[in-house]
Amino acid sequence: MTYFETLDRSFVDVNTTTGINTAEFLEAAEGVVKLFDSLGSAAFSVVQNDMNGNIKKVRERFLSNPTANDTLQNLMDNESHEKKRVATEGLLWLTRGLDFTAQALSRSLEDPSEELTVSFTKSYEATLKKFHSFVIRPVFTLAMKACPNRKGFYEKLDVVTDDSRAQMKEWVQALQQIIYTIQEFFSSHPAYIKGM
Repeated sequence: MTYFETLDRSFVDVNTTTGINTAEFLEAAEGVVKLFDSLGSAAFSVVQNDMNGNIKKVRERFLSNPTANDTLQNLMDNESHEKKRVATEGLLWLTRGLDFTAQALSRSLEDPSEELTVSFTKSYEATLKKFHSFVIRPVFTLAMKACPNRKGFYEKLDVVTDDSRAQMKEWVQALQQIIYTIQEFFSSHPAYIKGM
């Protein structure tokens, strides 16, 4: 059984018909945090802690009124008039972390000869690095160097056949589509993330 079959919810199964379902999205995002356990290094705990903290911010807002905050878009709309937009900021940073992960895994799937250290480093440079201070960058650089070898990582995920690679690719593509939708929403509502 692959890692992706053990998840409570896959990004493939997140309802996006009338907006991104908040509860389903958060459940799927928790699966990304657990994925870092497969990298087998405590160096990734900083990534996991950051993602968990941002999931918590979004979840707290969602639980304050699940009906009104049923989609991520509604949640951000509802919070937009407030001075402190804690959930929106959490979603912004969570999306950045998810984008980092998705780009790294996509690179890895596209180039079977590329080691994870390269995939994650290149992804970090393309996604998160520009938002991190000179104090945080070395922490992430250390984490990238702590990536396991490619073969061991894919074996831990039980992604060793063409079918299992196709399943992983479908998961990554669904994640990328959700990230794109969130980023487009941020782009069309720049005031929501102003100063973040």
